[in-house]
Amino acid sequence: MKYDGGTPQEELATGERSTRNRVARSILDHGPSTAADLAKRVGLTQAAVRRHLDALVSDDVVEAREQRVYGARTRGRPAKVFALTDCGRDAFDQSYDKLAADALRFIAASGGDEAITAFARARMAAMGEAYRAAVEAAEPEQRTEALARALSADGYAATARSAPGPQQGEQLCQHHCPVAHVAEQFPQLCEAETEFFSSLLGTHVQRLATLAHGDGVCTTYVPRSGHAAPPQTTHSASASTAGRNPA
Repeated sequence: MKYDGGTPQEELATGERSTRNRVARSILDHGPSTAADLAKRVGLTQAAVRRHLDALVSDDVVEAREQRVYGARTRGRPAKVFALTDCGRDAFDQSYDKLAADALRFIAASGGDEAITAFARARMAAMGEAYRAAVEAAEPEQRTEALARALSADGYAATARSAPGPQQGEQLCQHHCPVAHVAEQFPQLCEAETEFFSSLLGTHVQRLATLAHGDGVCTTYVPRSGHAAPPQTTHSASASTAGRNPA
């Protein structure tokens, strides 16, 4: 048998890497996933997926977490989900980060910070039509959850839950952000997204933590109707805590 791409062992290794990339890409696109979910999406057996997941965990591309359960917990151990690590996200995002940052620096040099803000708002307006349709189709009390589902469909791995403690509202959490590294340099991207969420949900929302600031998750507080937002926090102790205890 002839192998044009190299030895049989090299061909096998290349195929293994390609399959692992598909598994990792599926996690990037859909957020933290169980082995069963991944098996369905990439067309492999659960045993095969687990073998690839073991290799990805060993390479620090993904990490295993306990799946969070909302509402009444069922009997048995919680399912294990696999999420991308920072290194895993870097492998997908890095090739585009420099180009995006260079483009935004050019915009800033040409038009100043106002031009960056205008770009960020236009970007959200262009991206947001699907989000607006999802939110407007939901009942008022379910709109934050509808927005989370729409964001997850775009790879943001978003969740919504009741805010902890005495706060009368919800937390919208985004466990992945494709532009986090660029947003470190250009916070206008995060600010425009927060403005857009406020417009979509019809209430003043407050960003408590962001991946761009080094927090574990982007967390946005959404007050329930008739309740004000909590006092302003900083991206120090309060934001860091919010980011490292995600929904």
